[in-house]
Amino acid sequence: MDYEQLLDKAFTQLPNLSEEKADFKVPQIDSLVQGNKTIIKNISQIADTARREKSEIAKYLSKELAAPVSSDSSELTIMAKIPLSTLNEKIKKYFELYIICKECHKPDTHVQMIDRGYTTIVCEACGAKYTVKNS
Repeated sequence: MDYEQLLDKAFTQLPNLSEEKADFKVPQIDSLVQGNKTIIKNISQIADTARREKSEIAKYLSKELAAPVSSDSSELTIMAKIPLSTLNEKIKKYFELYIICKECHKPDTHVQMIDRGYTTIVCEACGAKYTVKNS
């Protein structure tokens, strides 16, 4: 086989990235407003999808929403009335900043190091490394 035939064969075996990106969707929040509190009922599912600790997501939401947050085993309670649309925007932003790789757009990342106000994110799919400012 010549070079061009080998190259064509290699390209036919590559996955279509646009199809793979369509498989991953940022989870939608299931929330409930009780008085002056907003309860996120599916925080465990969101944390599992993100492959992060609930406490990291809680810290991010607390800073973004400027409201205290408390967590128990299955729920996250925000001490403020927050509309569902705002919560979904904040979770989407969290995933864009800390979960989805900037290079290959896959959610296969992990936190490697937190140092001097910056977090290093490493993609397990493509190997890219980048830093983001801590929230």
